[in-house]
Amino acid sequence: MADLSTEILGIAFESPFLLASAPPAASIAGLEQAFSLGWSGAVLKTIVPADLEMREASPRYGFWWKNKQLLALQNIELLSHESIASWVEGIKYLKKRFPRKVLIASIMAQGKALAWQNLVQALEKAPLDAYELNFSCPHGMPEHGIGLAIGTSAEISQEITSWVKAVTARPVLVKLTAQVSDIVAISQAVLNAKADGLVAINTIPGFLGIDLKTLKPLLNIHGKTAVGGLSGPWLRPLGLRYVAQLRQNFAVPILGSGGISTWEDAAQYIAVGADAVQVCTAVMLHGYEIIQDLTQGLQDYLAQQGWASIADLKNIAVKKIVSHEALNREQILHPQIDLAKCSLCGHCVKICAHNGHSALAKAANKISCDERCCVGCGLCPQVCPSGAIKLAVSQN
Repeated sequence: MADLSTEILGIAFESPFLLASAPPAASIAGLEQAFSLGWSGAVLKTIVPADLEMREASPRYGFWWKNKQLLALQNIELLSHESIASWVEGIKYLKKRFPRKVLIASIMAQGKALAWQNLVQALEKAPLDAYELNFSCPHGMPEHGIGLAIGTSAEISQEITSWVKAVTARPVLVKLTAQVSDIVAISQAVLNAKADGLVAINTIPGFLGIDLKTLKPLLNIHGKTAVGGLSGPWLRPLGLRYVAQLRQNFAVPILGSGGISTWEDAAQYIAVGADAVQVCTAVMLHGYEIIQDLTQGLQDYLAQQGWASIADLKNIAVKKIVSHEALNREQILHPQIDLAKCSLCGHCVKICAHNGHSALAKAANKISCDERCCVGCGLCPQVCPSGAIKLAVSQN
C-alpha cells in the first residue's frame, strides 16, 4: 500500500487527515473514538479564556440540500465551552492513550497580549504538538473585535502572532480567512512574526436564504437568523484557490481546509500545495467512520498512479495554475459530436444561440458545427443530456 504518512514541522502524521477545529473535535470522548477509528490527529475546537462568554443560540445549524446532496452548511456555533483545565487534562489523557496522534490546540483570546499569552502558558502544561491561531471565525467573534476581525488586518494578525511566539517554542499555525483582498499580504505579515505555517481557509460568512412560503430564514432561530459560517462542498473551489496561491508564494507548511468530503477532494488539495487537510462538515453529517474511505481511497489512488507515498502527489499541480494572461490562446477547441450517441434533441443548438454564437445547427438528421462561428467556449458538452459532445482540435 502507498504510504500516507508525512512529517510537518518535525511532527509525524500517520496520514494527512485531521479533524478540523469544529464540533467533531469538541470533546475528549469524541476524539478518543475518532483516533480509534484512524484519524491521524485533530485541531481542538477553539479554546478560549474563561472570561470570554460563549452563549449559544438554538438551533445553530442550517442546511442547503439539492437532490439529497449537501451543497452548504450554515453554522452560527461559537467556540469551546470546556475550561482550559479540562482541556489540559484531556490532552494528557489522549496523548497517553494515543501517543502517535497529532493534537493541535486552536486558540482565541481578546485583543490584549496578556489574554493570548496567559492562554498559551496555561496550555503549555499539556503535551500539545502545535497551536493554531483562530484569526478567522466569521460569526459571533468579529463583533468583539476578534476572530475574522483579526484576520482581515495584517497589522493586528502580525502583532498577535508575535505575542504567541514570544511564549512558546511549539509550532504556531495561523488559520486564515478568505475575506480579504490579498491573502498573501496577510500571510506574509504573520510569517514576518515567525508563524511556522498557514491554514486555509475558514468558513465564509453568509446565510442560506429565505423560505418563500413562510418568509422566514432557512436557519430559523425564533423567526430570525444571523450571518454564519458557510461550509460544505461549495467551499472547495475557494479553498483550492487559496491553498494554491499560498503555495506559489511560500515554502512553509500549509494545511488545507474547506469542502473536503472525499479522498478525491483531499487529493486535489495536496496536489495544489497542502501538506495535510482538515475535515469538518462531512464528519458532522456522516460520522468519524468516513476516515476509512478517505484513507483507503487515497491509498488506492496513489497505487494506481504508481506512486509510493503522498510525497509524490504534493505540489504536482501547482505550476498548472497560472494567470489569465499566461493561458494558451493559440489553439481553439471545437465540439466533436458523436452521432451514435446524439439524440437530436437540439438543446445544444438552443444554448449555443442563447449564449451569443449560433455555431451549432440541426439539419439533415444531425447536429453540425460551423467552426467559423464557434469560439470554443466549452459550454455545449456541459449541457448535452446524452454526453455526445466533446471538445477537440479540429481535423479540418
